[in-house]
Amino acid sequence: MTVRQLSIPELVAGCVELGIPGVGLWREPVRAYGLDATARLVRGAGLAVTTLCRGGFLTAIGPGERRRALDDNRAAVEEAAALGTDTLVLVSGGLPPGSKDLRGARERVADALGELGPYAAAHGVRLAVEPLHPMYAADRCVVSTLAQALDLVERFPAGQVGVTVDTYHLWWDDTAPALIARAGAGGRIHAFQLADWTTPLPEGVLDGRGQLGDGSVDLRAWRGLVDAAGYTGPVEVELFNARLWARDGHEVLAETAARFVEHAG
Repeated sequence: MTVRQLSIPELVAGCVELGIPGVGLWREPVRAYGLDATARLVRGAGLAVTTLCRGGFLTAIGPGERRRALDDNRAAVEEAAALGTDTLVLVSGGLPPGSKDLRGARERVADALGELGPYAAAHGVRLAVEPLHPMYAADRCVVSTLAQALDLVERFPAGQVGVTVDTYHLWWDDTAPALIARAGAGGRIHAFQLADWTTPLPEGVLDGRGQLGDGSVDLRAWRGLVDAAGYTGPVEVELFNARLWARDGHEVLAETAARFVEHAG
């Protein structure tokens, strides 16, 4: 998504040229290019698919909506397996229309994890619940802190369900260092993503993630916390940023790789 203006073939070629060893893919562009075609292309280029994003949106109350959400997540698991990644990132979903029951919404997420975890494991895939900044709690993600995420996922085997640590969403939380250590001790860190926090936020706030080094987040310190917690997996950069999307994608990709080395490598 950092360079969503690039097609899948352009993205793959750019990563190969820059020596970037893996790509975190999103379902929509993969489906547009073709699941099997994407898998062949990435594999043929010698790249790893680090994660697939996203599953989730599991807070619906109505049985029909809930069944459709679970079916969609099972499809996402199958897509992840076909792409060769062992990690599906989940965004829990916001409050259903007319509801103000955050606790109940989180419990419905837990119920869904109980169903989806074994299904994912059977396909060689782990679920990585991503807590999002509290500003998204109403409409996108009722899981707002790493503590809330861990309290959910620790009900299930670590090989089935863990968390995504994303600096954009967690940088402000002074309890995060201890929680990262807790997550690492339990083998729960399934994905690690970098983005910076810049202000003012754009209207709608979704596309406000800053280029590495442009904002307030001590990215190298966060990398140190996750490393110290025992995480040895890939480090992704995930930037939703309209200004970056308006630029030449190859230029942005090269800039992002250079910023990663400078600020978090």
